[in-house]
Amino acid sequence: MKVLALLAAGAMLASAQSPFNQLVDQYFNEHFEFAPSEATSDGFHQYDSKLEDYSERSIRAEVAMDRKYLAKFESIPRSDDRDLMLSRIRAELLATDDIRSWERDPDGYSSGVTASIFSLISREFAPPEARLKSVIAREKLIPRVFVEARANLKNPPRIYTEVALEQLPGIESFFQSDVPDAFSDVKDRRLLAEFKSANAAVISALRSYQQFLKTDLLPRSHGDFRIGAENYRKKLLYEEMVDIPLDRLLKIGYDDLHRNQRELAAVAKQIDATKTPQQIAEDLEKDHPAPDQLLQSFRDTFSSLKDFIQSKHIIKIPPAPAPTVEETPPFMRALTTASMDTPGPYEKVSTEAFFNVTLPGKNWPARRIQQFMTAFNRGTIVSTAIHEAYPGHYVQLLWFKQAPSKVRKLTMCGSNVEGWAHYTEQMMLDEGYGNHDPKLRLGQLLDALLRNCRYIVGIEMHTGKMTYKQGIDFFEKQGYMSRDYAERETKRGTSDPTYLVYTLGKLEILKLRHDYHENAGAAFNLEQFHDDFVKQGGIPIKIIRKQMLGNDSPAL
Repeated sequence: MKVLALLAAGAMLASAQSPFNQLVDQYFNEHFEFAPSEATSDGFHQYDSKLEDYSERSIRAEVAMDRKYLAKFESIPRSDDRDLMLSRIRAELLATDDIRSWERDPDGYSSGVTASIFSLISREFAPPEARLKSVIAREKLIPRVFVEARANLKNPPRIYTEVALEQLPGIESFFQSDVPDAFSDVKDRRLLAEFKSANAAVISALRSYQQFLKTDLLPRSHGDFRIGAENYRKKLLYEEMVDIPLDRLLKIGYDDLHRNQRELAAVAKQIDATKTPQQIAEDLEKDHPAPDQLLQSFRDTFSSLKDFIQSKHIIKIPPAPAPTVEETPPFMRALTTASMDTPGPYEKVSTEAFFNVTLPGKNWPARRIQQFMTAFNRGTIVSTAIHEAYPGHYVQLLWFKQAPSKVRKLTMCGSNVEGWAHYTEQMMLDEGYGNHDPKLRLGQLLDALLRNCRYIVGIEMHTGKMTYKQGIDFFEKQGYMSRDYAERETKRGTSDPTYLVYTLGKLEILKLRHDYHENAGAAFNLEQFHDDFVKQGGIPIKIIRKQMLGNDSPAL
């Protein structure tokens, strides 16, 4: 037995040192030099004192690096992981060379450097003194970023500049309060003095950048946010491995929208047959907790969700503490209402996860707070907790740590990650969670309509068939949303063109489950299906279909 174990270990070592794996290591070693903040988030802390170089010279150097590795991976025999690397690199080149957000999005600079610092303070992967040294090192490089931003930005879309301006007060507050508070236990006076100086310089640079955006860039922000049909097609192909023509993709989206609208109308009749679906939706949206009770409302869902998953054998949950529910970081608040922040796949020390929820601004007028809170009705709170935590992103990403290769640990696509989380919202109610409460189903369907609208508006706006205002109207009328919520979602779509991935991935998973069930027949087991799906990692569903079905049949 000992001999067999040694042989197995030797085989694993040989595999780890294969030419392909060596090339993967070389690629990520070079990639992280250009993306040190990403490395920190993934759990590679040798990059913690470095910051992205936002200069055009550095961007060009990264493009050259990507092209070099594209050619190298193209020369290697085909495999699923090799195809993943090719898609990953092509997606990066598309973003840098063709879509060129570095020339068009001023928020990419201010929110980008904020995320870099947040990744150092949000998890205690090292003693506070060590992390503070890394914060200081990065903060000293931040003022230069805004010099590069001024040089790079060329005629951005007005809405991009407006979003950046909307985010900046929260970002300034983050550096004024959150960052110093994170190191309140540090006693080293020399270190604290160095931090105070570096942090003050960052705040000054942010204020100067805000003034630049307001008085210089905003008046000349006349660019088009649309990426165009060809870039849209390539983005889906490279990031999601989806090659369905856009007109057929659009029809699939409209068909699902209408299907969910019909189901919502039927559920609304169960609740009150005298009212329209829109009126029922408006009534449901008024049934939300007070803003100061919102975080606790999410925490209160965890026990019942976990108990249901385990008793009904929905999916195995790897052992781990529940995620911490907290307010969304400042640099994310303008465009998101809830999100899950999990430790990177290579993080060994600080393995806690954070369930971020965006709260209304403390100084907002009452009407704006009321409009904002419609996104958190009690049915949607359950649906969101399923999506973000159990058995959505949190459970999914616990499994991803077991992914079989470095490529699969570090490469994820939205139609898998967001598709799974969106799929679970419907699946949990289908399996009986909530005892078939029609108000919970209505909340789930409203979330489904939100994702249907994202799907359609994203394609239509970025291919020039829908204006920004028409996008807001579409969310409001077809998704039964408040005007404020509809505008927030449309605004997100200007810079997140493929936020169709929620519905797209959900439909792909439902079709995979149907095909898997047909193959298994009476032996079909839902828990086994879910376990087999998530253990593949966050890779395109096209590849997972080959693994689970043994064929190349269409994903949709």
